[in-house]
Amino acid sequence: MEFIKENKNIIILIIILAIIICSLITFLLYYIDKQRDKRHKWRIKEITLLTLPWLFGSLGGLFGIYALHHKNKHWYFIVNNTLAFIAHFIIIILLIII
Repeated sequence: MEFIKENKNIIILIIILAIIICSLITFLLYYIDKQRDKRHKWRIKEITLLTLPWLFGSLGGLFGIYALHHKNKHWYFIVNNTLAFIAHFIIIILLIII
């Protein structure tokens, strides 16, 4: 716990950078999957698109759902991305409070 308190700013910065990078990757994969869907080509597996938000890509997943209108008819994608976003938000808030 002391390590976290001593390096709180660095840890928060790393997490924010991870969220930005992973969200860009997730959004890009949602975009690629949407394009492949339009062309009836091989698609990215749903389990991949459902896992990425939990690897700090929740913002990218939410942007992919709402900006690209991709997977927005599947309730489990909306719930999954929202829960992952809430979890990441709580982690950052807890790090700030500590």
